[in-house]
Amino acid sequence: SDIHVHVPAGAVPKDGPSAGVAITSSLVSAFTGIPVIRDVGMTGEITLRGRVLPIGGLKEKLLAAKRAGLKKVVLPEKNRKDLDEVPKGILKGIKLEFVENIDDVIKHTLERYPSKVCTPGDKGVKIPDEELKIRQSQRFTPTIQ
Repeated sequence: SDIHVHVPAGAVPKDGPSAGVAITSSLVSAFTGIPVIRDVGMTGEITLRGRVLPIGGLKEKLLAAKRAGLKKVVLPEKNRKDLDEVPKGILKGIKLEFVENIDDVIKHTLERYPSKVCTPGDKGVKIPDEELKIRQSQRFTPTIQ
Protein backbone atom coordinates (compact mmCIF):
# COMPACT_ATOMS: atom_id res chain seq x y z
CA SER A 1 0.00 0.00 0.00
CA ASP A 2 3.06 2.30 0.06
CA ILE A 3 4.19 4.27 -2.96
CA HIS A 4 7.89 4.79 -3.51
CA VAL A 5 8.98 7.06 -6.36
CA HIS A 6 12.57 6.77 -7.53
CA VAL A 7 13.93 9.23 -10.08
CA PRO A 8 17.23 7.82 -11.35
CA ALA A 9 20.06 10.19 -12.16
CA GLY A 10 19.64 9.94 -15.95
CA ALA A 11 15.86 10.32 -16.09
CA VAL A 12 15.22 13.97 -15.27
CA PRO A 13 17.81 16.73 -14.84
CA LYS A 14 17.82 17.52 -11.12
CA ASP A 15 20.14 18.56 -8.35
CA GLY A 16 19.06 17.18 -5.01
CA PRO A 17 15.76 15.86 -3.66
CA SER A 18 13.82 19.15 -3.60
CA ALA A 19 11.13 17.95 -6.02
CA GLY A 20 9.66 15.64 -3.36
CA VAL A 21 6.96 18.09 -2.28
CA ALA A 22 5.88 18.68 -5.90
CA ILE A 23 5.86 14.97 -6.75
CA THR A 24 3.90 14.11 -3.62
CA SER A 25 1.35 16.88 -4.25
CA SER A 26 0.92 15.62 -7.81
CA LEU A 27 0.37 12.05 -6.62
CA VAL A 28 -2.22 13.10 -4.03
CA SER A 29 -3.94 15.16 -6.71
CA ALA A 30 -3.97 12.19 -9.11
CA PHE A 31 -5.35 9.80 -6.49
CA THR A 32 -8.04 12.17 -5.19
CA GLY A 33 -8.98 14.03 -8.37
CA ILE A 34 -8.42 17.35 -6.57
CA PRO A 35 -6.42 19.78 -8.75
CA VAL A 36 -3.19 21.40 -7.65
CA ILE A 37 -3.51 25.20 -7.32
CA ARG A 38 -2.22 26.67 -10.59
CA ASP A 39 -0.07 29.59 -9.45
CA VAL A 40 1.69 27.95 -6.51
CA GLY A 41 5.34 26.93 -6.50
CA MET A 42 6.66 24.31 -4.12
CA THR A 43 9.94 22.80 -3.07
CA GLY A 44 11.17 20.49 -0.35
CA GLU A 45 12.33 16.98 0.31
CA ILE A 46 9.78 14.52 1.74
CA THR A 47 10.92 11.78 4.12
CA LEU A 48 9.36 8.33 4.14
CA ARG A 49 7.42 9.44 7.22
CA GLY A 50 6.05 12.57 5.54
CA ARG A 51 8.28 15.22 7.09
CA VAL A 52 9.46 18.09 4.89
CA LEU A 53 13.22 18.68 4.93
CA PRO A 54 15.08 21.87 3.95
CA ILE A 55 16.45 22.51 0.49
CA GLY A 56 19.42 24.36 -0.97
CA GLY A 57 19.35 27.16 -3.51
CA LEU A 58 16.45 29.04 -1.90
CA LYS A 59 17.34 32.41 -3.45
CA GLU A 60 17.53 30.94 -6.96
CA LYS A 61 14.26 29.04 -6.55
CA LEU A 62 12.42 32.13 -5.32
CA LEU A 63 13.86 34.17 -8.19
CA ALA A 64 12.58 31.54 -10.64
CA ALA A 65 9.15 31.67 -8.95
CA LYS A 66 9.11 35.47 -9.28
CA ARG A 67 10.05 35.29 -12.97
CA ALA A 68 7.32 32.68 -13.55
CA GLY A 69 4.71 35.01 -12.01
CA LEU A 70 3.85 32.72 -9.11
CA LYS A 71 1.79 34.28 -6.31
CA LYS A 72 2.56 31.71 -3.62
CA VAL A 73 5.48 29.42 -2.84
CA VAL A 74 5.43 26.52 -0.36
CA LEU A 75 8.76 26.10 1.43
CA PRO A 76 10.17 23.90 4.19
CA GLU A 77 9.82 25.50 7.63
CA LYS A 78 13.51 24.81 8.22
CA ASN A 79 14.37 27.18 5.35
CA ARG A 80 12.70 30.17 7.07
CA LYS A 81 16.06 31.17 8.58
CA ASP A 82 17.56 31.37 5.07
CA LEU A 83 15.28 34.22 3.96
CA ASP A 84 17.85 36.74 5.21
CA GLU A 85 19.94 35.83 2.15
CA VAL A 86 17.10 36.61 -0.28
CA PRO A 87 16.79 40.21 -1.55
CA LYS A 88 13.45 41.76 -0.51
CA GLY A 89 12.67 42.65 -4.14
CA ILE A 90 12.45 38.98 -5.02
CA LEU A 91 9.90 38.37 -2.25
CA LYS A 92 7.63 41.28 -3.19
CA GLY A 93 4.25 39.97 -4.40
CA ILE A 94 4.91 36.36 -3.35
CA LYS A 95 3.17 34.82 -0.34
CA LEU A 96 5.39 32.30 1.41
CA GLU A 97 3.86 29.30 3.18
CA PHE A 98 6.18 27.32 5.44
CA VAL A 99 5.40 23.64 5.96
CA GLU A 100 6.68 20.90 8.25
CA ASN A 101 4.88 17.80 6.96
CA ILE A 102 2.90 16.42 4.05
CA ASP A 103 -0.40 17.36 5.69
CA ASP A 104 0.71 21.02 5.69
CA VAL A 105 1.80 20.67 2.05
CA ILE A 106 -1.60 19.38 0.91
CA LYS A 107 -3.39 22.23 2.71
CA HIS A 108 -1.41 24.75 0.65
CA THR A 109 -1.07 23.04 -2.73
CA LEU A 110 -4.44 21.44 -3.54
CA GLU A 111 -7.62 23.38 -4.31
CA ARG A 112 -9.30 21.72 -1.32
CA TYR A 113 -8.33 19.24 1.36
CA PRO A 114 -9.20 15.61 0.50
CA SER A 115 -12.07 14.11 2.49
CA LYS A 116 -10.67 10.59 2.06
CA VAL A 117 -7.27 9.07 2.44
CA CYS A 118 -6.84 6.43 -0.27
CA THR A 119 -4.45 3.62 -0.95
CA PRO A 120 -4.13 1.79 -4.29
CA GLY A 121 -6.97 -0.71 -4.75
CA ASP A 122 -8.79 0.76 -1.77
CA LYS A 123 -12.02 2.74 -1.69
CA GLY A 124 -10.52 5.11 0.86
CA VAL A 125 -10.79 5.69 4.55
CA LYS A 126 -13.29 8.34 5.58
CA ILE A 127 -11.83 11.05 7.78
CA PRO A 128 -14.17 11.74 10.74
CA ASP A 129 -16.37 14.80 10.10
CA GLU A 130 -15.00 16.68 13.13
CA GLU A 131 -11.42 16.26 11.95
CA LEU A 132 -12.36 17.16 8.38
CA LYS A 133 -14.01 20.40 9.55
CA ILE A 134 -10.88 21.33 11.49
CA ARG A 135 -8.63 20.60 8.50
CA GLN A 136 -10.88 22.52 6.10
CA SER A 137 -11.06 25.52 8.44
CA GLN A 138 -7.26 25.64 8.39
CA ARG A 139 -7.19 25.51 4.59
CA PHE A 140 -5.56 28.53 2.99
CA THR A 141 -7.62 30.18 0.27
CA PRO A 142 -5.29 32.01 -2.11
CA THR A 143 -6.00 35.60 -3.03
CA ILE A 144 -4.44 37.29 -6.02
CA GLN A 145 -3.88 41.04 -5.79
